[in-house]
Amino acid sequence: MDVIFCWKTEEMMSGKHYKGQEVSCCIKYFIFGFNILFWLLGVAFLGIGLWAWSEKGVLSNISSITDLGGFDPVWLFIVVGGVMFILGFAGCIGALRENTFLLKFFSVFLGIIFFLELTTGVLAFVFKDWIKDQLNFFINNNIRAYRDDIDLQNLIDFTQEYWECCGAFGADDWNLNIYFNCTSTNPSREKCGVPFSCCTKDPAEDVINTQCGYDVREKSFVNMKWQLINQTLSDGRS
Repeated sequence: MDVIFCWKTEEMMSGKHYKGQEVSCCIKYFIFGFNILFWLLGVAFLGIGLWAWSEKGVLSNISSITDLGGFDPVWLFIVVGGVMFILGFAGCIGALRENTFLLKFFSVFLGIIFFLELTTGVLAFVFKDWIKDQLNFFINNNIRAYRDDIDLQNLIDFTQEYWECCGAFGADDWNLNIYFNCTSTNPSREKCGVPFSCCTKDPAEDVINTQCGYDVREKSFVNMKWQLINQTLSDGRS
């Protein structure tokens, strides 16, 4: 120890200063700024998820989590927000304080996420048939629970409008839902219908017609529609 101290003292006296590794300020504050935005975004996602849960009464009754037969979109906000919060916090403090432990945690966590994404892509290609069956099962469960959760309902409507689809394979998939099935015992006004998100929108309409899907799968309605189409075609030819 005395030898090292004397050696450093001699260097300082001779004009040679001991310098450790320095981190560029530009890189340091760029990483800090990026992670602070990432962290704030995680806080926002987490806050939205917890707020949605509180509005639905889940926080006061945890057992209601298992009441839904379909997927609750709030889980996306909570899980994604939680991961972003942890990563952003580790990146911010690690960059600002030059804490190697937090920076290593941040980089390793990102590496794990990248590896999981890569693995998921490979497994999805190898087991595509099994994944297709599970996806169909997942979609059917969510169709059954369409009216059970407003967040799930909005997610399904958005998906059907964006992809211009109706159900997983077709409009008859909505027979799985107690409100839309065509059984004779179904008292719902939406019997043999589909959600409004299945309808093709008229660009001239400013207000969404939420009743456009009523009775569209009724045989009488379908036959009448084909008669109108055939009549229009006949008039056009004549």
